[in-house]
Amino acid sequence: MASLPVIDLSLLDGSPDDQRRFRDELRAATHDVGFFYLVGHGVPDDLWARMFDTARDFFALPEEQKLAIENVNSPHFRGYTRTGGERTLGKVDWREQIDIGAERPAVPAGEGVEDFWILDGPNLWPEQLPQLRVDAEEWMALLTDVSTRLLRAWAESLGASPDVFDEAFAANPSPNMKIVRYPGINAEEPAQGVGAHKDLGVLTLLAVEQGKAGLQVEKDGDWIDAPPIDKAFVVNIGELLEIATDGYLKATNHRVISPKAGTERISIPYFHGPALDAVIPTIELPAELAAEAPGVERDPNNPLHPVFGRNWLKSRLRAHPNVVEAQHPHLLVKN
Repeated sequence: MASLPVIDLSLLDGSPDDQRRFRDELRAATHDVGFFYLVGHGVPDDLWARMFDTARDFFALPEEQKLAIENVNSPHFRGYTRTGGERTLGKVDWREQIDIGAERPAVPAGEGVEDFWILDGPNLWPEQLPQLRVDAEEWMALLTDVSTRLLRAWAESLGASPDVFDEAFAANPSPNMKIVRYPGINAEEPAQGVGAHKDLGVLTLLAVEQGKAGLQVEKDGDWIDAPPIDKAFVVNIGELLEIATDGYLKATNHRVISPKAGTERISIPYFHGPALDAVIPTIELPAELAAEAPGVERDPNNPLHPVFGRNWLKSRLRAHPNVVEAQHPHLLVKN
């Protein structure tokens, strides 16, 4: 495979044959490699451009203004992460970013309240750039709609009712986005922008500025380059959809190689997550699909939890030990 498949979401607005074609292409891409490019998604060009302009404005803020909203100040793992402040599989990722989620009050701790509820709470916004909140909230709202359409099409493509996933997202879902800058590195060997990993949730929509390579997807032991297509999302499924389909749909390892010295790369991933206490339903696949479901991949170093919040908290504890130490030292022993 030289590149990822390209799928057009606008086919769902077409004839029954067009809709069937979209579902077939969606199922095939995510069974085979777990990644594809999505075009025809309806996100306006002006919002796309504005989102990247605002991202550049954020990273251009003075360091002290970004550090004023550093994630060590957030019990909810929100806010700014300085370069080198995140880890994948124990190794340092070389990028800076801001994490943004659903704007909600914090959940009070207490007897019977699971640890994962610390992930709900308010965001940290830079006072000097109010446009960031305006653009990020519009972006997440539109991508929530796109993701809902994709989930309903996946369900139908797998022989299930289109609303099979709806209940998990009905109350207090967990959308999350990052705005990420990978600075250039002077290195003879490819350097780790973010290490090889699988996404933990349901699905991811990734926007990358045009002309900025670096994303690689694993396929049969090889790494496939996935350079951006203009105003197309790179879409991949997360571990919860692998669980829901007994491995028929594939959560796939991917990584980002740092750009060369003197350049940078900005990307904006959106993660479509259900309620923290939701369990994604298991789909009973038709016999011909079930025969091609290899089961969920088991990794003793990465135990999978069907409850979304437990899966997500596991990831946050591993990725941001400095936040855990500052805000939740009682969880260090569980990391």
